[in-house]
Amino acid sequence: MPDVRTFTGGCHCGQVRFECTTDLAMVTACNCSICTKKGLHFTFLAPTSFQLRAGGDVLKEYLFNQRAIKHQLCADCGVAVFARGKRPDGAEVVALNVSCIDGIELSKLVMTPVDGRNR
Repeated sequence: MPDVRTFTGGCHCGQVRFECTTDLAMVTACNCSICTKKGLHFTFLAPTSFQLRAGGDVLKEYLFNQRAIKHQLCADCGVAVFARGKRPDGAEVVALNVSCIDGIELSKLVMTPVDGRNR
C-alpha cells in the first residue's frame, strides 16, 4: 500500500515554500540535459496535490527545447523547485523537484530511470 504523506519544502534561501501530498512511488533519475546538469529528480503530482505557500512573486520561469515545460526557479538562490506542464494525455501536472522536500534523503528513495536524452 502506498505511503501517501504531506510534505513541505522549498528553495535554498527559503523564499519559495510549498506543501504537497504524494507517495513518492515514482521519482525520476532522468538523463536529459537539464536533469543531468541540475541534478533534478522529479515526482509528478496533480495540481490539486501541490500548493505554493510562499514565493510566487520571486519565481522565474525557464523554458527550453519545445518550451512545453515551465520550470520555476527562485530568482534569488536559483534553485529549480518545480515545473508545470502537461502529461501526454493533456492533463495538467506539477513536476516537483524531490530534492527540495524538507529533510529528504535521496539515497533512501527508489529512483526510476528515464531515458530523456533519447526521446
